[in-house]
Amino acid sequence: MKGRKELLTIIVSTLLITFLFYKKSLGLNLFLFEMVFIGFLVIIKQLIIKSKNQKISFVGFLLTSLFTIITHSTFSYFIHFVALIIFIGVLNYPSVKSLVNALKISFVSFFVSQGKFLDIVFKSNFKGKNIGSILWKSRIFLIPIVIIALFIIIYAVSNPIFNNLISEVFDVVFNTFSFIFKDLEILMFTTILTGVIISNYLIIRTRNKALADKDLLSSDELVRQKIGYNNSGIMALKNEYKAAIFLFCTLNIILLILNCIDVYWVWFNFEWTGQFLKQFVHEGTFLLILSIIISIILVLYFFRNNLNFYKNNKWLKRLSYIWIAQNALLVISVGIRNFWYINYYSLAYKRIGVIIFLLLTLYGLYTVLVKVRNRKSSFYLLTTNSTAIFLVLIVCSLINWDTVIAKYNFNHSDKSYLHLEYLVKLSDKSLPYLDKSLSELSLIEENQKQLFPKSELRMTSSEYYRRINKRKEKFKANWENKNILEWNLADYIAYKKLFKD
Repeated sequence: MKGRKELLTIIVSTLLITFLFYKKSLGLNLFLFEMVFIGFLVIIKQLIIKSKNQKISFVGFLLTSLFTIITHSTFSYFIHFVALIIFIGVLNYPSVKSLVNALKISFVSFFVSQGKFLDIVFKSNFKGKNIGSILWKSRIFLIPIVIIALFIIIYAVSNPIFNNLISEVFDVVFNTFSFIFKDLEILMFTTILTGVIISNYLIIRTRNKALADKDLLSSDELVRQKIGYNNSGIMALKNEYKAAIFLFCTLNIILLILNCIDVYWVWFNFEWTGQFLKQFVHEGTFLLILSIIISIILVLYFFRNNLNFYKNNKWLKRLSYIWIAQNALLVISVGIRNFWYINYYSLAYKRIGVIIFLLLTLYGLYTVLVKVRNRKSSFYLLTTNSTAIFLVLIVCSLINWDTVIAKYNFNHSDKSYLHLEYLVKLSDKSLPYLDKSLSELSLIEENQKQLFPKSELRMTSSEYYRRINKRKEKFKANWENKNILEWNLADYIAYKKLFKD
């Protein structure tokens, strides 16, 4: 599609976006628009699903589009838009090897497509004349207009009567334009403009040659760099090997001591006895996560080039395997710390995020081990880990986390701290599980005072009850006034549980 066909498609797409989204929140409208887009790709035969990345990006895009209706959370929309960007990147360059490179290609395409749209508009004809040519020829009036405006300002400042006359003229002009454009809404204008920008991105897709060539030349296999037999590089390689042996020996001993402490204290003999252990579990967790990331970077640094091919690197590899295994054990210890924190302070988004991060870290450690053992490149790590992250995030976007948090925290309020101030801010779809009677809340409050006598209850049961009921009223009014295009399953189920059962 070139020129006029692209312009016509963009106009139709913009009209569809305006119809679906003008004065409407996201919901069924987004899913419908994207299904039309998929249908359009099928019709013009640009939807090719053959390679692994084509399958992953397409299925990821479809599933997350569906998940936005099912869970209707900020997280699900964020992951879906990431999936959309990756999908467009793969459409632009079907043979892309890495999802990260697809993301880059898509990002660059977003800006290039806007420029190409303007180029198409300027090259279009209006009544047999080129629009760009008309605009270019109109430039001859620009300098005279600027000079006229300058003299008007000078005369107006120097002569108050002339100034009043000019003011009256401008008032008439302003009132005339105000009357003409009185029905033009800013929201309508911004919706149309957004529609044009999005349509350009989806329809005028471009491939950045530099990024595509870089992806094409990338390989999962590490290539040996020749340094020559008489080169000082051989001595430098030996010195680097010795430094690596010393470093990994020392670090393995230190980490072994730390792991022994964690296994004894965190795994089997954990006791919650005040602020010290709160710091031990909470703040210590994030420091250990940082140490694991640094540990991975260390292995990648020493196995970045020719140490992979050094014939006497057997012990360095063994020490690296031990180091990776010990870090995997440390990941499990961090997970157990997080478990204890959830056990005492209930669920929250950060604690769920730690679990997801640790699972991805374990996989990341495994891929580092494969890299060292099989002489893989950093590109291999980038490709495998980015795919794993993408797949895990797709699965996570299906889960209604607000509902999970609300249900878990109230179900465990007999033994865990219940942070009402946190729960009252969860989204509307969790309202059925946040809605408790005043008598239930009073019993929970009394139990919390006994469990945590030294902790200050930040919100009373009566205040929580008042705020939730106020939110229920607002949610009911909003849902009943929603357009069918704003429909989503999560809010529908919440409304049905609250007001129909």
